[in-house]
Amino acid sequence: MLTGKQACELCANDGGVVLWRSALCRVIRVDDPDYPGFCRVVWNDHVREMSDLDAAHRALLMQVVFAVETEVRRLFLPDKINLASFGNMVSHVHWHVIPRWRDDRHFPEPIWGKAQRHGAGGRPAVGDAVMSQALAGALADIERG
Repeated sequence: MLTGKQACELCANDGGVVLWRSALCRVIRVDDPDYPGFCRVVWNDHVREMSDLDAAHRALLMQVVFAVETEVRRLFLPDKINLASFGNMVSHVHWHVIPRWRDDRHFPEPIWGKAQRHGAGGRPAVGDAVMSQALAGALADIERG
């Protein structure tokens, strides 16, 4: 039986394709064909709540979230961005950065809600390498510490 960090999904695995990583957090791309550009910003250590982080780390985490939002908006041209932080199943604070379009499967509902229609095509095709490069530029100051 696995215990401790071995049993933790986000310690054992990255949780998706890593687009950017620092010693404190990482940005992963969620594999969801209906929501290209969907990313998660994951705190690397076991920290359950934002208020468990000290003020400097909270500010740093949000700086990463806002940089990811900015790059997703620039690359995918969504109608809206949803930001959400709820992780009831893992002991890692993480933020969802979700591009939304008026004709996506769930709009105006959250993506975890009832589908409103079949998914629409025609979304920008942006590869992992392009996203990684964009985030590296946007987050260069954070990575340097």
